[in-house]
Amino acid sequence: MDSQGQTTSLQRLQNVEKRIVKVLELAGGVMDELASPVGPRKDLVQNHCLEFMQLIKDIQVALRDEIKSACEYRPFEKCDYGPRIANEICYKKVEFVMSQLDAMKQTIDDYHAAESENDVS
Repeated sequence: MDSQGQTTSLQRLQNVEKRIVKVLELAGGVMDELASPVGPRKDLVQNHCLEFMQLIKDIQVALRDEIKSACEYRPFEKCDYGPRIANEICYKKVEFVMSQLDAMKQTIDDYHAAESENDVS
């Protein structure tokens, strides 16, 4: 089982939230660097921007996966109510047919008994 399957949706969304906070911190760091009186350090701004873009992509993928997972969720998927009720209905139908057959058998037996009495007389 993969690590995504081992964590809950809430835990994955909390991780996304942490990434969003990190993205905001990176954006703030770039803004501070750009506002620096001595001028921005190119390497620092570039590293922050690269990390920012990677985190944005990760956030997008994680949220897309969570939305897809939420749309595929079927709360009653494992519910056996439908099949159980269908089984009970079939059982009642079989009971009814058996009672009808028993009644038919009794009628046939009564007919043969009456016929036998008529033959004896």
